[in-house]
Amino acid sequence: MNEGLFDIFYEAGCVISAPTCGACLGGFMGILAAGEKCISTTNRNFVGRMGSPKSEVYLASPATAAASAVEGKLADPRKYL
Repeated sequence: MNEGLFDIFYEAGCVISAPTCGACLGGFMGILAAGEKCISTTNRNFVGRMGSPKSEVYLASPATAAASAVEGKLADPRKYL
């Protein structure tokens, strides 16, 4: 928060939550509907894990997830180094 990152992510349209397993299991803050896309830093992915089996979940490193959150699309974090 002190670095201003929450403001950046909020302005990019991100939802900030407590670090729990609920979000990656679709048990907290809702689940993905058919056609929705998500980038996740979880270590597991299978059809329907985060909601609809017709949603798309992309696994990424925390750095890639953060860069993607800022850009609103899958992004390469190395451009921010």
